[in-house]
Amino acid sequence: MEVLVTGGMGFIGRYVVEELLTNGHTPIIFDHHRRLVEEYPENVEVFQGDIMDDVAVTEAMAHCDSWIHLAAVLGTQETIQNPRPAAKSNLIGGLNVLEAAAQYNLPGTYIAVGNHWMNNTYSITKTMIERFIDMYNRNRGTKVNIVRVVNAYGPRQLAAAPYGPGKVRKITPAFVCRALLNHPIEVYGDGKQVSDMVYVGDVAKALVRATEKACEGTVFPVPVEVGPSENKSVGEIAELIRDLADSDVEIVNLPMRPGENAGDRVTADNTTLSLVDMNPEDLVSLEDGMKKTVEYFDEYLKTTRQK
Repeated sequence: MEVLVTGGMGFIGRYVVEELLTNGHTPIIFDHHRRLVEEYPENVEVFQGDIMDDVAVTEAMAHCDSWIHLAAVLGTQETIQNPRPAAKSNLIGGLNVLEAAAQYNLPGTYIAVGNHWMNNTYSITKTMIERFIDMYNRNRGTKVNIVRVVNAYGPRQLAAAPYGPGKVRKITPAFVCRALLNHPIEVYGDGKQVSDMVYVGDVAKALVRATEKACEGTVFPVPVEVGPSENKSVGEIAELIRDLADSDVEIVNLPMRPGENAGDRVTADNTTLSLVDMNPEDLVSLEDGMKKTVEYFDEYLKTTRQK
C-alpha cells in the first residue's frame, strides 16, 4: 500500500515512515523541505510542496492509496500572539487534504491533539478539522480516522534555542537538555498540572494501524486516544528526567504561559486503543522511553557542542 505522509520529514513523520516500511507499505513523503531525504531508502519518494497549495496536495494524493496527515504549524504559546500562520496552514491545509481524499476516494488518518479543549490557536485549529472530518465522512463518503495524541516524545525530537534549531519549545527536549547541561529545569506553574507523555514509536504504530483500518473500510465512532494509563504531573516528569540524567540541578517554577492554566489535565482515554488492536499495557513505559531519550540527547549535545 502506498501511503502519503504529509509532514513526513518532521519528528512524528519520520517514525511513521519507518513504521510503514516495517509493515511492508510504501511511504510517499509530502513536506515543504527535503532536509532529511538522505536518511531514507532510495525508493522512498518525496514530494516537496506546501500543504496550503491545493494543486500540489491533489497531485501528490493522486499517487497514493491512502494517507496520514501530520503537517501543521505547531505551538501552544507560540501561536497565540500571531494566530494567522497556524490558522492558514492547519485549516486550509487540512481541508486541502480532505478535499483531495474525497476527490480520489482515498481513506486515511488525521493526527489530532490531546489538549483539544484548550483555547489556543494550535488546539482550536487542529480540533476544527475533526469537525470537518465528521462532515466529510457523513456527507462526502470519505473514510477518515482520527488519532488524538498527548505529548509525544522520544529521540530525534528537535530542541528549541539555545539547545537546538527547533522553533517551538517542547517539554521533553527542554527538560532533558537543561538537566544534562546542569541548567535549572524551568517548569511553568507549580508543576502539578498533568501532561501525559507517550513514546513517539507508539504514536506511529497507532497512526499506521488506524490507516490500515480505514483502508479496510472501518471508520471509528470516536477518535483513538494514544496515551498512558498512569498520569504524571509536569513536576514528576521533571524529577524523572533529572534522575535519569544523573543530575542534581534545581527545578524552578515560572509563571504560567498564555494558553495554559494551573490544574490543566492533558490525558487520554486509552481504552480507545482497542480500535487499533493495541493495549495500554504494551505502550513503552515513561521510564524506558525517557531513558532512551536522555541517552539520545546526551550524544546530541556532545556532538553539537564540539562543532
